[in-house]
Amino acid sequence: MHYQLYYWTGIQGRGEFVRLALEDVGASYEDVARVEGDGAIARFLDGSHEGALPFAPPFLKAGRRVIAQVANILQYLGPPLDLVPDSESQRLYAHQLQLTVSDLVAEVHDCHHPIASSLYYADQRTEAFRRAANWREHRLPRFLGYFEQVLERAGGRHALREHSYVDLSLFQLMVGLGYAFPRAMQRLEPGLPCLRALAARVAERPRIGAYLRSPRRLAFNEDGIFRHYPELDDSR
Repeated sequence: MHYQLYYWTGIQGRGEFVRLALEDVGASYEDVARVEGDGAIARFLDGSHEGALPFAPPFLKAGRRVIAQVANILQYLGPPLDLVPDSESQRLYAHQLQLTVSDLVAEVHDCHHPIASSLYYADQRTEAFRRAANWREHRLPRFLGYFEQVLERAGGRHALREHSYVDLSLFQLMVGLGYAFPRAMQRLEPGLPCLRALAARVAERPRIGAYLRSPRRLAFNEDGIFRHYPELDDSR
């Protein structure tokens, strides 16, 4: 199967969670908007195509199927890419964990855009400062503590006792949070040995390592989800 991934150009964003799965197994795929521009996405969002209607990118075209939402895409890709166990219970658990990753990603976004996505960060900076401070102290430790417990219960190395797309997503969370909130993560990481070790192992996977060194892996920046605004991080 040759896959077509649709996501905005210039940022990693939510599309990166799908890219990591495709890159990890060496799947044949095209990052369409990087070739054709963001207009390729608009053709789907305005409903001028056949098939399912996505609300927003990322979405994946696989043959005639159009699949949207990160957790939904990874649930679809998991079996053919061998990135999820065979048992139904483990596949449901993988989907549950990925949905929780999506919850965390949404809250990261809301740290720098707590009022409206249509407003610039500068237009909601005061609200963002208050939101981020509460989030760092309460929500971030709770999310990361949960995922640390998930790894511990599975033996410490993987979320599902074997490598899966959830491991790849946890890697992206750790490196993204490390970019956006380096001081907060420095404070929290001593209590997250399993997550830290998992992120290091994923980065050393042959295809992932090659991808991270390639121009296909865009750098984090202040247009994506994981943004580094020093005033939103722990104080020095």
